[in-house]
Amino acid sequence: MTASTAGLRYQPVRALVYSFSAVASLTLLDAGVKWLTTDYAVPQIAFIRYVFGLALAIILATRMGGLGTLKTRRPLGHALRSVFNLATMITFYFALKMMPLADTMAITYATPLFLTALSVVLLKEKVGWRRWTAVCVGFAGVILILQPSGEGVAAGALLALVSAFLYALTLITSRQLSTTEPSHTILFYYSIGVLTMTGLAGIIGETDLLPSWEWAPLRAADLWIFALVGISGSFGQFFLNQAFRYGEVSLLAPIEYTGLLWGILYGMALWGEVPSWIMLAGAAIVASSSLYIAQREARLNRRSKPV
Repeated sequence: MTASTAGLRYQPVRALVYSFSAVASLTLLDAGVKWLTTDYAVPQIAFIRYVFGLALAIILATRMGGLGTLKTRRPLGHALRSVFNLATMITFYFALKMMPLADTMAITYATPLFLTALSVVLLKEKVGWRRWTAVCVGFAGVILILQPSGEGVAAGALLALVSAFLYALTLITSRQLSTTEPSHTILFYYSIGVLTMTGLAGIIGETDLLPSWEWAPLRAADLWIFALVGISGSFGQFFLNQAFRYGEVSLLAPIEYTGLLWGILYGMALWGEVPSWIMLAGAAIVASSSLYIAQREARLNRRSKPV
């Protein structure tokens, strides 16, 4: 985006490796979360996941310069990212509980479309008619996936769309923080934020104000799934931050859509979910529009750089 690139380096091969690793890890996380939502409250799953996240951040800090690297001069930036990312995660987890895995992922691929629109408002970027056309076409694909009826849009689909919007805000703040903050520092403060807010949610759930948020005793048979969710999610976030540190959005955008293939495979193998042709067609439209936007932005950025 237009944030300062100080502290960022362009190493495309490394960025692609990190991006592939992030997609693989985060798709595994999504499958694990969907499995757990059958028996556990969403805030409880998020809390346990970020126990692992906090531990990973501390381990990485000790290996990458010491605990002193966790100091920051941008607490408000970390707090804002934590709020956006937590809201993204909670809405996405509830969507996973209500919808097939691949369908949920397909709707959240609207994120680049939201990014383009938000860049005008938040980053004061100029977006030409070609990119606005691509945004409109992309949202037509989103509507195709949503398949609204006379009764409106299903709650799970609406939550997935809200999650995509919130994730766009998360990516903007993440890119801005990456100009000065190490990836493990971002993970550290985000983990603390999630643990604090989901811990409070658990307390509220126990008061019967939000019964669906009440935590359940952990079953021994599920501990390895919680560990899988925590480890894959923590490494996925770290890999994602690293990918944006070393590569441009236009380079990494195509990799994001390989996650849909993993989502389809996991959905079929674990829950017998077979994606509809309408969903696949809508996903193809959204992906094509997003990829065009990314390539168009890259071309304009190259033109604007001094020779």
